[in-house]
Amino acid sequence: MSNREYLGEFEQVVMLALARLGDGANGVTIHQEILETTGRDVSIPAVYVTLKRLEKKGLVSARVVASPEGGRAKRAYTLRAEGKRALSRSRAMMERLWKGAGIRVGGASR
Repeated sequence: MSNREYLGEFEQVVMLALARLGDGANGVTIHQEILETTGRDVSIPAVYVTLKRLEKKGLVSARVVASPEGGRAKRAYTLRAEGKRALSRSRAMMERLWKGAGIRVGGASR
């Protein structure tokens, strides 16, 4: 991912949920984290599609792990160093935009 490419809002949400959960999170646990922390009830397929896109961009990696219950194997995701850098760039960009927007937290303007 080049420095000119920015993350979409949902990509950021998925990556931040993964960062909160740590290495080894799967799509279901990422979905649950998003629901619990944001209140957004996104579809599980949307989470998996986004994870696949992030994997293709080299921002997350995945490995197949056996299910502890003996069921179907699952993909466990890890936020890669480039993914952390991309999140940092996106945050810095948004902070620069907020800084010049003249809007205070709570809706009051300057």
